[in-house]
Amino acid sequence: MLRHCARQYMVTRPLYSEDAFADVHEKIHRHHKTVRHHVKQYFTCDLKRAKNAALSLLPFIGWMRIYQLKEWLLSDIVSGVSTGLVAVLQGLAYSLLASLPPWYGLFTAFFPVIVYFFLGTSRHISVGAFPVLSLMVGAVVTRLVPDEGPPVNITGFEGLTSDEQRVMVAASVTFLMGIMQLTMGLLQVGFIVMYLSDTLVSGFTTAAAVHILVSQLKFVLGLVVPGLSGPLSIVYTLEKIFVQIEKTNVCDLVTSILIMVVVFIVKEINDRYKAKLPVPIPIEVIMTVIACGVSYAFNFRVNYKVDVVGRIPVGYESPMGPNMQIFGQTAVEAFPMAIVGFAVAFSVAKVYSVKHDYIIDGNQELIAFGASNIIGAAFKSFAASTALSRSAVQESTGGKTQIAGLLSALIVMVVTLAIGFLLEPLPKSVLGAVVIVNLKGMLMQIREVPYLWRRDRPDCVVWVVTCLASILLGLDLGLAVGLGIELLTVVFRAQFPRCSVLANITGTDIYKDRKDYMSIYEPEGVKIFRIPSPIFFANIDFFRGKLVEAVGFNPLRVLRKRNKALRMIRKLLKKGELQMTSKGLLLISSGPIEESEDESNMEELDQPTDFKDLPVQVNWNSELPANIHVPRVDVHSLILDFSAVSFLDISALKGLKAALKELIRVEVEVYIVACDAYILKKLHSCMFFDDEVKSSMFFLTLHDAMLHILEKHPVNSENTKVCEKVITTATIHGNQCNGVSSLRSRDRFVHVSNRDPSNLFVIVFSKFVMNNHQSL
Repeated sequence: MLRHCARQYMVTRPLYSEDAFADVHEKIHRHHKTVRHHVKQYFTCDLKRAKNAALSLLPFIGWMRIYQLKEWLLSDIVSGVSTGLVAVLQGLAYSLLASLPPWYGLFTAFFPVIVYFFLGTSRHISVGAFPVLSLMVGAVVTRLVPDEGPPVNITGFEGLTSDEQRVMVAASVTFLMGIMQLTMGLLQVGFIVMYLSDTLVSGFTTAAAVHILVSQLKFVLGLVVPGLSGPLSIVYTLEKIFVQIEKTNVCDLVTSILIMVVVFIVKEINDRYKAKLPVPIPIEVIMTVIACGVSYAFNFRVNYKVDVVGRIPVGYESPMGPNMQIFGQTAVEAFPMAIVGFAVAFSVAKVYSVKHDYIIDGNQELIAFGASNIIGAAFKSFAASTALSRSAVQESTGGKTQIAGLLSALIVMVVTLAIGFLLEPLPKSVLGAVVIVNLKGMLMQIREVPYLWRRDRPDCVVWVVTCLASILLGLDLGLAVGLGIELLTVVFRAQFPRCSVLANITGTDIYKDRKDYMSIYEPEGVKIFRIPSPIFFANIDFFRGKLVEAVGFNPLRVLRKRNKALRMIRKLLKKGELQMTSKGLLLISSGPIEESEDESNMEELDQPTDFKDLPVQVNWNSELPANIHVPRVDVHSLILDFSAVSFLDISALKGLKAALKELIRVEVEVYIVACDAYILKKLHSCMFFDDEVKSSMFFLTLHDAMLHILEKHPVNSENTKVCEKVITTATIHGNQCNGVSSLRSRDRFVHVSNRDPSNLFVIVFSKFVMNNHQSL
């Protein structure tokens, strides 16, 4: 029965153990499907399932059916043109990160976008070159085809120029990356991205931004610096830059600084007044056009020795197949590229899907990007994902669907087929400056470190270690180190959880950590222990250690001491040195008796104490004769709160059962409360229960177990009257009513009146024991 009024409630029900509750309330028998049934269902096909599969594999059909031509088309056109102009510029710039000729970035801004239009589930991300992926591709390219020295001996490089060899490497590693993404998508393992936490991705992308910044310094300064890869490559690159710093091209430096200042200021204006501007000012495009014009007018390449983009071939190149030998050389780098590319794209897509209220499918996204990279690589593009800044342009300029992405690809196609020659005088320093300015968001992530240090230090460690490892060891090894540290923190949190001893909040049926509250009620001889974690092979020893710490004694040590004491008592009785009297066992030997050191049959010391051949049962908490000392046990009942235990493995089951038996054998009654139904079912199926560990120890709630204990261990009437009298006086100080309970008031006096609700719990307990009620 439930009654409530004035934000209070009262429940009247029987006291339930798990067995009692199961007897009263019949469970529904649930039929669980077998593996065979799941396999049969998976391979069964009908018209509805075929239709759903087609819509899932080609998501564009779904949103094209609801496309609002009049309301959305104009927005998509404006967004597509704006995004296309940015994609052209970023494609050229990010090609330099990949150590490829600039025009191959135009291929990356075209082919993957077309494929994603048909297969992708996000309506707002802009597919194409991503600086972090471009840098990872560049590391592979410079490793196999270095700037200085001969390339790696690979069949297929014969007769090719250095640029052609690099394009083959970039296309092959992109093809392999696409195969990995497509395979993961078909195997439905899109959840793998969940193992990359926001903290890890933040630290990784910040390190990538540092790498990108260093890699662009040679263009900004107009220096010739060979591309390096591997551990400490960033240190060696900086060394080569500073060794020849006096050779800096002043024209490149001044142009870069001017571009960066103007672009930075206008971007800040765009951010501050984005609500008032119909579309963001495309400042990168404007400055690129101006730089092209000035460079052409003053002939920067000849007069100032400025390195420019140079000839851009018209049209597309013939498709090519991947080189299988390169697969073997780049498999280790391709896998982190596949994970990073998908993780970043999925994160951005998820943000926009929540904002615009539609659903994206992680597995389908893997298929879409896998197919995009495979087809793109066949046409000599390099790794594609999504750039945050470009996606922001597509969404902020009003893009509604991937029609905008399709139109941006058409803009790139126009540049590739018709007007690419206009970009030939563009200084590479301008592209480097544009790349550096767009790193602001990633570099500013370092501001998260102080916040993480104050709020969550393990997460802070993950961020710092990932960032430093990625900077010093390279992005691929740095990501592996960061993932390892992240998994270690998860293991650490699960292996060493914050266990606690609970106490009742006076006047309620609520139990909290006894260290956190002032007015708490702790019945004498009762301990409540809570572990807020799954119990498994890695933390079962920690759990048992904390349990011993909570109860205040080692039950196995106490058990062995008791059995040793029983051996000595039997020996003394057999010798006649102990005599049974009305007061108990009496030592009649005059000399001192030393404890026997006989350690034979040690396994018997771990068995339950056996009094069957003794004339009396020993009270272990009383003073024993013959200098026999056994640790005192003041706990008669232990409650284990399993409300936060989500699973137990076999090792934990064995360890838990051993711990329970040790406690039971020293006459401590153990109760387990709030146990998950599936854990309880597993305990039954694993033959957990026997003559000592019984299912009757399981109770529905912590309060049920507490009431059961107080019923089973009633306080004597004199102490009950004393306790009730003390409670109704004006003040209460801690540790009163010895032998009944401990009503603690954190080192200060607390006023308690007769009508104070905080008295209710203790008074009800006292009256409950006196009147032998069966329910509260």
